[in-house]
Amino acid sequence: MKKCSKDRFWSNPSWTNDPYLSPFKPIIRSRFEKALATVEKLKNKKSWVDMANYHEIFGLHRDKNGWVFREWAPNATAMFILTPANNWEKSSDWEVNGPDPNGIFEARFPERFFCHEQLYRLKIVWEGGEGDRIPTAVTRVVQDSATYIFNAQVWAPDQPYQWQAENPNLSTDPLLVYEAHAGMALEEGRVGTWREFADYILPKVIDAGYNTLQMMAVQEHPYYGSFGYHVSSFFAPSSRFGTPDDFKYLVDKAHQAGIHILMDIVHAHSVKNEVEGLSRFDGSLYQFFHDKDRGDHALWDSRCFDYGKQQVLIFLLSNLRYFLEQFRVDGFRFDGITSMLYDNHGLGRAFTGYQDYFGDDVDEDALSYLYAANDLVHEIRPGAVTIAEDVSGYPGLAASATLCGTGFDFRFSMGVPDYWIKLLKEVRDEAWPMGGLWYELTRHRDEERTISYVECHDQALVGDQTVMMRLMGGKIYNSMEKSNTDITTQRAVALHKMIRLITLACAHKGYLNFMGNEFGHPEWIDFPSPANGYSYHYARRLWSLKYDKNLYFPDLFAFDKQMVALAKQTQLFTWDTPRILHIHEDNKILAFERSGLIFVFNFHPEHSFTDYRINAPAGKYEMRLDTDEARFGGLGRLNPDQVHFTMPLGDAVENRHDALSLYLPSRCALVVVRI
Repeated sequence: MKKCSKDRFWSNPSWTNDPYLSPFKPIIRSRFEKALATVEKLKNKKSWVDMANYHEIFGLHRDKNGWVFREWAPNATAMFILTPANNWEKSSDWEVNGPDPNGIFEARFPERFFCHEQLYRLKIVWEGGEGDRIPTAVTRVVQDSATYIFNAQVWAPDQPYQWQAENPNLSTDPLLVYEAHAGMALEEGRVGTWREFADYILPKVIDAGYNTLQMMAVQEHPYYGSFGYHVSSFFAPSSRFGTPDDFKYLVDKAHQAGIHILMDIVHAHSVKNEVEGLSRFDGSLYQFFHDKDRGDHALWDSRCFDYGKQQVLIFLLSNLRYFLEQFRVDGFRFDGITSMLYDNHGLGRAFTGYQDYFGDDVDEDALSYLYAANDLVHEIRPGAVTIAEDVSGYPGLAASATLCGTGFDFRFSMGVPDYWIKLLKEVRDEAWPMGGLWYELTRHRDEERTISYVECHDQALVGDQTVMMRLMGGKIYNSMEKSNTDITTQRAVALHKMIRLITLACAHKGYLNFMGNEFGHPEWIDFPSPANGYSYHYARRLWSLKYDKNLYFPDLFAFDKQMVALAKQTQLFTWDTPRILHIHEDNKILAFERSGLIFVFNFHPEHSFTDYRINAPAGKYEMRLDTDEARFGGLGRLNPDQVHFTMPLGDAVENRHDALSLYLPSRCALVVVRI
């Protein structure tokens, strides 16, 4: 790992160019040096492969002499393996010896004691109590359909999965992310599987043109409705979607198509469940987590890791290595980083000044863990992608370690979807501020790469609304026919395309879409629960709407597909930022140049403009994209084959410039390129 030297730190332009950071340089420096010290202590002159080995030491493993089982439970006094062979009761033949001075239990068993797909769990005894538990490093957990009890399952097939493809050497320029959830990806009202996603949904992602698939809810979670964010068994791909080999099949199929696979990794907290999860695993509240109130996340009803404990760090870092090596994922989106960084989890804070980031309430152990996590991922899999999901905007989170940053490759621009929601909810169309929109869509820290999006799964959940639902309201269920000339429908179809195009065109280094939103999916997400009678009606995707030519949904998809293709063809994100050419608040016109393309937006709800002049480099231009095309559900007010020539303007030599003269229909965007 390249480290940031003291001299480099103080001369680093990524930090010194921001004068507001100057008062906090000593804190930034001390936090970075603590992260370096944490990594050096953990690695102890070893590689991350040698150090991050929790899953190789603990759990059930087969060797030449049979089976060996180890577990870490420092507060436990005794441990037994429960199986159908001992009627799920404690017996001396199945006792795990220990603990040793490090809190480790170990036992060896003959080959006949375990077999592929055998169920088992632990009985852990501590002073004053005992309880059933699932091993901490278990790689397969299944739930009984009748009793709903979770058990560990031996996963040792005679024929290991045979990989068909290597990890693709896929350029991440542009990084086009398709966020998906295997369970709710089918149209049927049931839980989908990894293989069904690979066979039926992955082709839709490929056809849409996205080059990176971000899978949610991979790690085992007891409650389906948690969307995968209340993890119980961190090393086990969720069995409700299939076997570990089924998940490998999905990754393999994606790689065969040249698609990167990222997975949501949940290291910010853990489910409170004690039988299925890590909470009170050895009878104590503080084995993996902070003790007392600090160990509980009141809003999420979950447990908070103690990143100051070395064994906890090894557990989490090994979790990353396990998925990189065993499942060949291409990187991770780290969930809930804001909760990790602040003692109050960032709740109720606006983060309006740098003092919010550099106070005593920042968990520097968590910050050091994130640095170590990025270092591990990039050492084990050079070229892997790490993405930070942080609401607070902590500076340097997505800055390279060589720049004294935490090391994430990207961060989500989470303010962008919030801004779109604010405009759609609170501001009349004719009052949308073009300057404010430009600022929100293009701002980012110099040292960081960001990914923009209009909406992700957060905006699709019950309690919120997708952009299409906000635009259409209740009419989304009965007014999407192409024969409908209702003004609400026309507005929604036009703005859905324009909002996506300008967000992608202004994005810094990447763009994300949640599955189905590319064609304006008409329903929110609501997983089965007592509140809805355990219905799957809203825990699915209505793909059939995308193919119904009588509706606008296929037109919205056709536009999204063309927009994504344009970004790929022009390597849109190669240019760091777009360059503003024209902005007019009253006319609601915004024009800018990027990657050789000129984007022009007329957000005015009523006014169309003829011979509208936009400053542009001299030359001949042709149309590359028009949101108003009839095939995209538009009104077809522009000639798709039209060619434009710039004209010189101004009298004096020093004031001369060239401009395009364009017809700009209301609620329309167009993209032209010089030829």
